[in-house]
Amino acid sequence: MKVSVIIPTLNEEESIGETLDQIPGSSETEVMIIDGLSTDRTREIASSKGARIIEEKRRGYGRAYKTGFREAKGDVIVTLDGDTTYPAELIPKLVAQMESEGMDLISCDRIRKAEKGAFTTTHALGNWVLKVTMNLLFGTRLNDSQTGMWVFRKRILKDLKITSDGMPMSEEIKIEAFRNPKIKAKEVSVPYKVRKGQKSLNTWKDGFKNEIFLFKKRFTPRSLGPGEDFSDIVS
Repeated sequence: MKVSVIIPTLNEEESIGETLDQIPGSSETEVMIIDGLSTDRTREIASSKGARIIEEKRRGYGRAYKTGFREAKGDVIVTLDGDTTYPAELIPKLVAQMESEGMDLISCDRIRKAEKGAFTTTHALGNWVLKVTMNLLFGTRLNDSQTGMWVFRKRILKDLKITSDGMPMSEEIKIEAFRNPKIKAKEVSVPYKVRKGQKSLNTWKDGFKNEIFLFKKRFTPRSLGPGEDFSDIVS
C-alpha cells in the first residue's frame, strides 16, 4: 500500500526539518506539506527534505487537510503536526497494525503517554472538557478527542461528512468515523512530546469554537452545511 503523510504548516521552520527526518523513508511513502503561506523558511526546508509542497491560500486547519486529502496519492493517509510532538517514527507500525487488525481508522491518543510538559494545565483541562462533551453528545468513548494524528484508509472519506474548515475538523472526523457502522475504528495510545517552535493554537479561543461546534453538529447539523464530497477522488 502507498502511504501519504499529510502535514499542515504555518511558520514551522524551527521544527519541520526534524519532523520530516523522523518519518521512515520508503518508496511507498509520499510526504506532503500543506502550507498556509508561511513567511519563514518552512517550505524551503521541507522541500530540501524531499517533501511535496502544496500551498493553500485559504486559511484553516480543516481546509488544509481537505486539500491534502484531495491531493494524496496513497491508499492510506497519515496526519501529523509539523512540531515534532507526534511519533512519526511509528507510522509503519501503525499502518501495519491497521492492516493486520482489519481496521479502517486508528486515532492516536496522546493523553496516556504524554511526555511531562507536553500539555499545559489549561490545555489539559480544555482537552478533558472537549472529550467529555463529545463522548456525552455522540456516544463515543474516546480518551483524546482532539489528537491530530490519524491513520486511515483513503476510501472511507466518501462515508464521512466533514463540514469544518477549522480546528473542529479534528473532532469531526472522529465523530464521523467512530459512529459509522461501516467503518472499523479504534484508538491507540502513542507517545506525545513537548512541541518545538511557537504554538499557533489559541487555547481558549479554539477550545470555545470546538465546544460550540460539537453542540451545533449534534443539535443543528443543517447549519454546518452539506460537508465535503470526496466521492470523486475515492474509488
